[in-house]
Amino acid sequence: MNYKTLMQEIDGLVAEANFALRNDVRVLLDKAYRLEKNKRAKKALSWIIENAELAAGQHLAICQDTGLPVIFIEAGKTIRLDAGVVECIKDRVEKSYQKYSLRPSLVDPLRRGRASFSGALCNIEFKPDVKGLRITVLPKGFGCENKSQLKMFNPTAQIGEIESFIVDCVRNAGPEACPPFVVGVGIGGTADHALLLAKKALLNRVDTPNRDRELRYLEQRLLKKINSLGIGPMGLGGSATALAVKIKKLPTHIAGFPVGVNISCHALRSATAIIK
Repeated sequence: MNYKTLMQEIDGLVAEANFALRNDVRVLLDKAYRLEKNKRAKKALSWIIENAELAAGQHLAICQDTGLPVIFIEAGKTIRLDAGVVECIKDRVEKSYQKYSLRPSLVDPLRRGRASFSGALCNIEFKPDVKGLRITVLPKGFGCENKSQLKMFNPTAQIGEIESFIVDCVRNAGPEACPPFVVGVGIGGTADHALLLAKKALLNRVDTPNRDRELRYLEQRLLKKINSLGIGPMGLGGSATALAVKIKKLPTHIAGFPVGVNISCHALRSATAIIK
């Protein structure tokens, strides 16, 4: 592992994730703007798009909440991944936040106190199909993170109950979570896996259909129901309460049916690099 290359890549990921809106998200924002009939909602969408353009053009944070950095590390068969590499990645993320004058937002959960840059979270997976080391930085703002929900359904629950729960999560999030949203949903596994799946779902391209036919139709139904809520961009009404719903699933126990929901605001920020 070339540590110099690794640190340079992390610098680039932190900058890209905080300054540049993902292209797939921008595609859906532009589409929402074209289709929006509500004048106030259309104006709000124009502000959101203008803000993204200014942030990218002037290398400024797209949002004042630069989030809690969540790092996804996927290692292939040819990479030697150990604690030293992981600590190097975490340390470089913290230094990159300082380098780019991004807001420190991390505190001890009990003592609180003065915010710092220390505390990036890492999720590690070993994937034989990855060639090298794939690193994704997701700065997760907490206006939307605070609206996360988990429900352990009875295994006999019907799909309509699941849909109602997900729609209610968005309804309860309301304008406080800065819509239009991307709604991540995790189904299956255990309680902790369902919530992690929901966050991972936000990393999928939001402008392309789910490859799983059943999940694709479920995403389409949910998006239609969510957009009928009329919350709209920044809570100003209109038809774009959500840009997309993305779902991932895992096998679960015969006695369980966990469903996790993780909402992203309109500034869905993530950046990925592969290091070989």
